[in-house]
Amino acid sequence: MMRRVVVTGIGICAPNGIGLAAFERSLFKGISGIQHFQELEELNFSCQVAGKPNIEDINLNEYFDKVQLKGLNSSGVVYGTIAGLDAWKNAGLEPQLQEPDWDSGIIFGTGILGVDKFREAIYKVDSGNVRRLGSTSVVQTMASGISAYLGGIIGLGNWATTNSSACTTGTEAVLMGYDRIASGKAERMLVGSCSDSGPYVWGGFDAMRILPTKFNDQPEKASRPMSASASGFVPGSGAGALVLESLESALARNAPIYAEVLGGDVNSGGQRQGGSMTAANPVAVQHCIRKALENVKITAKDVDAINGHLTATTKDPDEITNWSSAMGRSGNDFPFINSFKGHFGHCLAASGSIECVGTVLQLKSGKLFGTMNCDDIHPKILEQVDPSKIVNSSMDYSPKIIAKASFGFGDVNCCVIFKQFKKII
Repeated sequence: MMRRVVVTGIGICAPNGIGLAAFERSLFKGISGIQHFQELEELNFSCQVAGKPNIEDINLNEYFDKVQLKGLNSSGVVYGTIAGLDAWKNAGLEPQLQEPDWDSGIIFGTGILGVDKFREAIYKVDSGNVRRLGSTSVVQTMASGISAYLGGIIGLGNWATTNSSACTTGTEAVLMGYDRIASGKAERMLVGSCSDSGPYVWGGFDAMRILPTKFNDQPEKASRPMSASASGFVPGSGAGALVLESLESALARNAPIYAEVLGGDVNSGGQRQGGSMTAANPVAVQHCIRKALENVKITAKDVDAINGHLTATTKDPDEITNWSSAMGRSGNDFPFINSFKGHFGHCLAASGSIECVGTVLQLKSGKLFGTMNCDDIHPKILEQVDPSKIVNSSMDYSPKIIAKASFGFGDVNCCVIFKQFKKII
């Protein structure tokens, strides 16, 4: 018997809000976290707007000790630690001060970690100042650095690792943590993902010419999911974190329960049948969605809403086609669908976890948050879906089941199914 798994804590460090209250408010009210960055203009970027968490007013002494703060120069580590520790606290849990917590582990993903620290290291090494790198340079730049930081601060004694699967990273981490608990190998797993910020992360995408260039003076309008005027994704950064827990453990300690994770599926299109390093194989995407529903033993008709990947590129209509084909639903029968990327851009490896937090907040609050900047819905989308199913503005609606998916570079796919939790008395 597979055990039931629930979400008992969430934490967020996003461009449009740090902390649950600020994040939920901005999602509900349509407040953008995308800004123009003078640094990008000075570096001759074509796209000079991005989403970056504002941590200026955050007291990092609440998250790191003095040794960890010394020489700390990795935005991903900072974002991930803020989100992860906030999620742990939100679940009503405390760090272990003596022996490790053998029943609790962490799977916290990333794409590129410590880019600014790498740059600092290159300059210091090339100038012969290698000893000035500091004692934390390695953990700031190794891929598993974020899991090492969080695991050590909290005292997690179960599985502690980092996954990396491009844009699917955060969503995939949720499934990995779910599997660990459902199979009885852990009681709790802190899952999530983070992404560094800055020109050294975003530059490659600007060079690929897949970012918008016409909104440098209107940053809040730049990210336009499902829109006919979408011209590329806005790069973003940040972190999202969720505490997953066995239902038995959560009930035993009277923990808050935000939602239930039913399970899902992850696969790869193998870069075949139209799939490539940067484009999804539509057959694989549809297979992932169908398998996710099959694995959790529900039908497509049971899905009330979808939080899509929907990056504000020309591929958005293709994603809608895949959802419609996989679920056998179209027109007015299509589930409600939204995207949060209009609020904060595409946060790369952090996108899945940040959007999973938003998805869970929808289930808990009984609302669907609006999709920013898609008043001019792409005509190819309207050929498949009734416009009433595109959530333009936040609305009161109590979804019971939401499908959350992410599709990433390398032709990798992940779909997680979340369900509203109601305690039976």
